[in-house]
Amino acid sequence: MNAPFQSPNGAAQAGDPRLPLKLLIAAPRGFCAGVDRAIEIVERALEKYGRPVYVRHEIVHNRYVVDSLKAKGAIFVEELSEVPDDAPVVFSAHGVPKSVPAEADRRKLLYVDATCPLVSKVHRQAERQIEKGQHILFIGHAGHPEVIGTMGQVPEGRITLVETVDDVAELPFTTEDDLSYLTQTTLSVDDTREITDALEARFPQIVAPKAEDICYATSNRQAAVKIIAPSCDLVLVIGAPNSSNSVRLVEVAERLGTDARLIQRADEIQPAWLEGVGTVGLTAGASAPEKLVREVVDRLSEWRLVEEEPVTAAEETMVFKLPRQLTE
Repeated sequence: MNAPFQSPNGAAQAGDPRLPLKLLIAAPRGFCAGVDRAIEIVERALEKYGRPVYVRHEIVHNRYVVDSLKAKGAIFVEELSEVPDDAPVVFSAHGVPKSVPAEADRRKLLYVDATCPLVSKVHRQAERQIEKGQHILFIGHAGHPEVIGTMGQVPEGRITLVETVDDVAELPFTTEDDLSYLTQTTLSVDDTREITDALEARFPQIVAPKAEDICYATSNRQAAVKIIAPSCDLVLVIGAPNSSNSVRLVEVAERLGTDARLIQRADEIQPAWLEGVGTVGLTAGASAPEKLVREVVDRLSEWRLVEEEPVTAAEETMVFKLPRQLTE
């Protein structure tokens, strides 16, 4: 006689027709310290200044988070020109070009900068490299807000975007040029290493950043996927299509030969995805709240008898201070 299936909470479910499904839940996952800080900045600004508070660009790349803040009184705009003169405005966690706070100062706007401190660190490095007379090769994805913000920290013509290894071969520089490089904080660790290796091979004189620019949260989430993906038939990544760190998690799993899908909410999951699947990996990009992870677990439990197993790659204890203007 077959033993009864076990429910997610361990209770026997004799006669339950659902097939078992092992769910490897990656840790760390979801919100990082920079995202926690950015969301709290908007919430504190609403408490201090009242509704509405304007936010230039998505505070973080997650529709659930953005919609939740809209419900509390935040108004999201693309450009500073859309912000009334008497309204407070928050700059997103991805950072902004220097021209944005300069324009805010010119208009005497009350603004709060929610740029992630790790992105701000890259901005400061860029300034120092320019002061030393170096031309910066910036590794990142064209059009991403963080890239626009970082490239906007230095005079035009002093920084060049590098997206791929192939781009390195096309760069119009020589071994006589004074060069340095920096990277976007949310890139694939492995892809970025390939590009930096190519840069250092072609330009032996190039100056590397003093420390890794890819942030701890991006690296940790990728490390966790590397642990679970080889044991999975499918990896689900909760995140937005415009979230660089979330898209990279999909790529990490696929590079290991595991089918992976990026989803924003649980209702995007199709039952057909689970056909022939015995083990699913689950993670979330740094802008996705834990509530969305539990939604996915509940959704999978509608079709299969889910056995959850946490898999931890690192412990995260990082906390970033809020801007003084919101704590005084």
